[in-house]
Amino acid sequence: MFAKAALLMVLLCAASAATAADLADRLRDDSELSQFYSLLESNAIANSTLSLRSCTIFVPTNEAFQRYKSKTAHVLYHITTAAYSQQNLPNTISSDMDGNPPLYITKNSNGDIFVNNARIIPSLTVETNSGGKRQVMHIIDEVLEPLTAKSGDSDPISNPDALKFLQQAEQLNLDNFNVRTYRNQVTLAKKESVFKSPGTHTFLLPVDEGFKLSARSSLVDAKVIDGHMIPNTVIFTAAAQHDDPKTSAAFEDLLKVTVSFFKQKNGKMYVKSNTIVGDSKHREGVVLAEIVKANIPVRNGVVHLIHRPLMIIDTTVTQFLQSFKFMNENSENGALRKFYEVIMDNGGAVLDDINNLSEVTILAPSNEAWNSSKINNLLADRKKLRQILNMHIIKDRLNVEKIRQKNANLIAQVPTVNNNTFLYFNVRGEGSDAVITVEGGGVNATVIQADVAQTNGYVHIIDHVLGVPYTTVLGKLESDPMMSDTYKMGEFSHFNDQLNNTQRLFTYFVPRDKGWQKTELDYPSAHKKLFMPDFSYHSKSILERHLAIADRVYTMKDLVQYSQESGSVILPTFRDSLKIRVEEENGRYVITWNHKKINVYRPDVECTNGIIHVIDYPILEEKDVVVSGGSYLTESTICITLANLIMITVAKLLN
Repeated sequence: MFAKAALLMVLLCAASAATAADLADRLRDDSELSQFYSLLESNAIANSTLSLRSCTIFVPTNEAFQRYKSKTAHVLYHITTAAYSQQNLPNTISSDMDGNPPLYITKNSNGDIFVNNARIIPSLTVETNSGGKRQVMHIIDEVLEPLTAKSGDSDPISNPDALKFLQQAEQLNLDNFNVRTYRNQVTLAKKESVFKSPGTHTFLLPVDEGFKLSARSSLVDAKVIDGHMIPNTVIFTAAAQHDDPKTSAAFEDLLKVTVSFFKQKNGKMYVKSNTIVGDSKHREGVVLAEIVKANIPVRNGVVHLIHRPLMIIDTTVTQFLQSFKFMNENSENGALRKFYEVIMDNGGAVLDDINNLSEVTILAPSNEAWNSSKINNLLADRKKLRQILNMHIIKDRLNVEKIRQKNANLIAQVPTVNNNTFLYFNVRGEGSDAVITVEGGGVNATVIQADVAQTNGYVHIIDHVLGVPYTTVLGKLESDPMMSDTYKMGEFSHFNDQLNNTQRLFTYFVPRDKGWQKTELDYPSAHKKLFMPDFSYHSKSILERHLAIADRVYTMKDLVQYSQESGSVILPTFRDSLKIRVEEENGRYVITWNHKKINVYRPDVECTNGIIHVIDYPILEEKDVVVSGGSYLTESTICITLANLIMITVAKLLN
């Protein structure tokens, strides 16, 4: 009897060892997982769990360890004593580490699964089931990092909630960041309950560095504290959807604040509050903050440390730009560091001009926008650079809503402080899906961050430097929403193909879409034919009249001067020539052609191989598209005629 029991015990141990060996062998034999395997081998508890119990183990790749900045990796934080396949992973899992700190499971918009900030690589998951012990191994692309106390602390902190985190932050490993100022304001406002709320939330805590302005801390009231919490949602940065507004705890009838995350091209993560509906104490607008330490798990969610408080608008546009004075690529709000440097390298007078404006809006190019050889060449020309910088300044408080109002039924035209230079805004879509573009000096830029609010205006971050062309005439025509009809017409006849040629110089008079719409009222029959592929020959002939090809480009000032000297100017076009007279009337340019006056809506749109003048009406007469009954056969008519002739011929042969 004893011998049978002993034999049964041996078999059970052997079965357990076989199960453990299965996962252990896979770990040991996979050279890409060797670093985690070596840590696992040296941890008795982890080995015991793998040998004797059902479990789920999250295994970082060696590449993940190479990116891991901490000296210590916590093996047990990667293990939980229940088996979960990808399909049945719960939202929260208790890890096997002391205190059982949670692991949070989330998904991004692509359906990728994340455990905290690490993505599970779906094709590499391994599942085993032997001896009643089901075990699952998920391979992840980042080492999981729990919240830990500083070494040598006599009172270790185990699995704190956000309140305990806030109260005992000095004892935690937080890369020397402190949150004392914000903690004091939480206590004064009696808002501790926000941080000990059960459930799973996202907490955004401003560090002490963000309270350098002496009066800023006094602006942190109960509503501002609510605005730093996203309730019932855990957001780790890797899984965060770009610029997807989430309702903050400060969202009620009289005050509505959303919070969203986004990443710059340099990898920096930011969070922003958007006060959609404000009140007397909380102004509407966006406040931007860099995340200085992200993805800190706590018992009731995740904490991100941010470089300044959200919702608080307490600096002028000038002060906002001056805040970049001592910054480098790795410091707060690095997204506009280069813009500030360019202003100061130009002598700083632009900043003085901004300071003298009571209301101002700045279109601020991001750091990446300045990475161009064309721009580097421009930086040495201080006069030209001053004009370019002035093109980014508007004497008005212009937020997205005001742009949208200006943009009703037309593309909004807004003057800049650069003399006689306008910006042209276009808004496509609604709400968070809206895309705002702005054109200035031939450059079409997209607003990548709108409505960064200041006390006297707004800053909008854009992705290109205005006034420094980077595209050909064709590229400009294709991308500009005001010229879509001309582009479409040129595509029918392949007229556009030549416009990408950088060995030639073009002066193109481009009717804006509203101009073509006017021809529909004036010549309805002709307008309809212009946009039919069967009439592409006529469309091409008309467009050729608008395109001058020479060894130089003709600006509006050039054309005015030549008109004054000779009464008119004759420009060489593809087939013939274009005879026009150009005058300047009340600061606007007017073209006279065949006794017709055509306003110039946007002069001198520069491109890399020419210049575009956007005009209010095409250089067109009704007879250009009038087709008599027998004078023109469309392609379809020709095909039908040929088919009939062939059938008649075949019939005669058969007879």
